[in-house]
Amino acid sequence: MDEAERCHRVGLLRGGKLIAYDTPGALKGSLKGVAVDLVARPQTQAVAQLRGMPGVTQVQIFGERLHLLMRDGAAKIRGLKKELAAAGVEVLEMKTTSPSLEDVFIAALEAQREPSAPAHAAGEMEAILAGPQRVAESSGDDIAVRAEGLTKRFGSFTAVDNLSFHVRRGEIFGFLGPNGSGKTTTIRMLCGLLEPTEGRATVAGFDILRQRAAMKPRIGYMSQKFSLYNDLTVAENIRFYGDVYELSPARLKERKRWVLEMAGLAGKEHLLARDLSGGWKQRLALGCAVLHEPEILFLDEPTSGVDPVSRREFWDLIFALSLQGVTVFITTHYMDEAEHCHSLGLLYQGRLIARGSPARLRREMKLGSLLEVPVRDPLAALGPLDEVPGIIQTSIFGDKLHVLVWKADDGRRAIEAALGPRDLLSGPIQLVSISLEDLFMLFIEMEAEGQKARQAA
Repeated sequence: MDEAERCHRVGLLRGGKLIAYDTPGALKGSLKGVAVDLVARPQTQAVAQLRGMPGVTQVQIFGERLHLLMRDGAAKIRGLKKELAAAGVEVLEMKTTSPSLEDVFIAALEAQREPSAPAHAAGEMEAILAGPQRVAESSGDDIAVRAEGLTKRFGSFTAVDNLSFHVRRGEIFGFLGPNGSGKTTTIRMLCGLLEPTEGRATVAGFDILRQRAAMKPRIGYMSQKFSLYNDLTVAENIRFYGDVYELSPARLKERKRWVLEMAGLAGKEHLLARDLSGGWKQRLALGCAVLHEPEILFLDEPTSGVDPVSRREFWDLIFALSLQGVTVFITTHYMDEAEHCHSLGLLYQGRLIARGSPARLRREMKLGSLLEVPVRDPLAALGPLDEVPGIIQTSIFGDKLHVLVWKADDGRRAIEAALGPRDLLSGPIQLVSISLEDLFMLFIEMEAEGQKARQAA
């Protein structure tokens, strides 16, 4: 979905039929109702209430923030805070926001669904919270994962370079970075599968070198690629992992029932794993990873290649586990997914170049303002903007440009002066929030410039 935002035109397909087709801006403009962001406490209760409210069509969790779509618009928003308060939910912040292309896609799918067809969101989060899941007792302080100077070299190549960070218990920690940045190597060291060249780390209070055997029952690991057995059925895969984790027959029976309910696979036990869709495979893999009730869960790019609907449902499961106290350490290169995490570590060429929550990273990055510039020809507009002083960065987003400038008003006037006489502007220039992708690219450029300066010195 974040890549589709960059296209000139987008076609949304379902069942071989084109159900929507237009520019990203026009598709988002056609969405009925309004998008709302809010922060509410307690969050679990807020989600349950909102998902049961008529007129609320989608509810997503992004860290401490909830994102929802409302059919009735402004009239419904005014009464929303009162309805939540009556249910014992306090709304701390609330504002309307721009819908995402993913919002449009999900809404289009829901409009096409047969009246008798089941909704995608089947309440797996509620099932987990109500189920018999019991998190293993904590084996240390509030820190689930701690790394100090963690380094891994392969010959002369340094894959992971002096990483120091910590992850709190119950936190969803996102390790964000491009391919080859060292994310998977770090996870493999933390899981005891690779020995670090230098540095040390503890996971669940256990040293990853000296206490591997004691550590492993405390962790769950889901690899980047589907790692279950395609020639085994759903039930056989679950039984195999139950045997690996040495669960008793009675405990395995109980956990198998829980996994099938959590993953939405009840009634599909007889299906071969290879016959499952990508989304169902990921749910089964997650179920097997948490079969033994680990306190820390490592997920290596778990939603790569999974469709948006399945990704939303998968993240619901992740949040439900987090709410029960499971620490989730997840790697991804999807910038929109990173918004779901409580805290992020931005990795580039094996180095940790930024750390904090998505909101904190934006707040502390005091580097200019981002302008969205609608243009008739994005490529033609890039040339004149090269000559404009005060522009930090320019990128193409479909039929618009994202232009980072030092000062919003000065930048807007300079861009209008450069593009207006050439008849390249197709609408008003607007100030927009800096996305994590914009932010990450800035961090990378700053790190690259720093490396050049160090090499020159």
